[in-house]
Amino acid sequence: MDLLRNAVRPYAWGSRTAIADLLGREVPAPHPEAELWLGAHPADPSRVVGPGGRETSLLDLLTADPRRQLGAACTERWGARLPFLMKVLAAEEPLSLQAHPSAVQAAEGFAREEAAGIPLDAANRNYKDSSHKPELICALTEFHALAGFRDAHRTLELLKSLEVPSLRAHIELLAAQPDADGMRALFTTWITLPQPTLDKLVPEVLDGCVAHLRERGPFDRECRTVLELGESYPGDAGVLAAMLLNRIVLRPGEAIHLPAGNLHAYLHGTGVEIMANSDNVLRGGLTPKHVDVPELLRVLDFDCGDVPILRGDVEGHVTTYRTAAAEFELSRLDWSAAETAEETPDEVRLAADGPRILLCTAGRLRLAGDDGTPMELVRGQSVWLPAADPVVHVRPAADGPAQAFHARVGVV
Repeated sequence: MDLLRNAVRPYAWGSRTAIADLLGREVPAPHPEAELWLGAHPADPSRVVGPGGRETSLLDLLTADPRRQLGAACTERWGARLPFLMKVLAAEEPLSLQAHPSAVQAAEGFAREEAAGIPLDAANRNYKDSSHKPELICALTEFHALAGFRDAHRTLELLKSLEVPSLRAHIELLAAQPDADGMRALFTTWITLPQPTLDKLVPEVLDGCVAHLRERGPFDRECRTVLELGESYPGDAGVLAAMLLNRIVLRPGEAIHLPAGNLHAYLHGTGVEIMANSDNVLRGGLTPKHVDVPELLRVLDFDCGDVPILRGDVEGHVTTYRTAAAEFELSRLDWSAAETAEETPDEVRLAADGPRILLCTAGRLRLAGDDGTPMELVRGQSVWLPAADPVVHVRPAADGPAQAFHARVGVV
């Protein structure tokens, strides 16, 4: 049971307040801070703080003693590699439209690009490794996202409501086949439009959104999103693609799971994210980075419908967000102010069944192993719990609400 020091990634779309506030630093931060990484990703592994404040890369610890750190079952399946990466994601501006491959697609794509001799750091490289990248994000604040293709009939209502003459042929294309195949045809048409055509069509769509808002139409939120994206990414096919996706608002504690092929973009908010430890991303727009249209179309899942909002399975103080991902499972630990004021607040017992990371997101926690060794964790701090450690007992250490997120290998 050791404290972690975690890397902050300063992407331009990040917040200057959310992560700085979580970590107890001066607000606003000098530069945007987008992601706090907790794990053993080679690009920015967490550092384990040992006796006397000596720091060691978590990546080095796993390499030196995988059985102790990860356990036998994890090591046999994934080798000396932590299969999940945990993040705090803070989006002030929209991220790119993107999707992730399945395990089979990732393995095939990686082998194909390796055989072609494409450098791993090349701008046109799609597959940085041979793994899939399912992910889940749980909202800490109100969290806005685009995810998955909306029901085709509802999308037709949106497109018709804009009353844009240039969209008539596109509407007819989807109306002729209002299902996954029709959605594929429309998306493919839009993402392959010549730039001069996009430069004409996108502003006309934006004008239609303005008129829709002025007339108080039923797609207020969708139109505002398209206008915001059009301002940031003029002439980008991703602005059109955004009209095909579910517009989602998560309340704190709600989550969405994004399996292979789900086209999505995070728009605004702060959340705890967990994913398979992979870098495989296929981009679909809203970015100056490489967009490989044929490979994106090969990966995307065009099935239409709502994306389920996960509220988790609650057992006492623990809410668990279950998915089919073998690489990870995320749970949330909560105590209300009334519960922490009790003389002996209830504790949560974290079983010693593999590698785990615990992040405190509110209040202060007291941790103790079966041997009685105590540790306090304050908001923004996290600990590494190797597989060889005993059971850890967690309870609030002060009055007021307390919260933590627990990342572990999945149970499937």
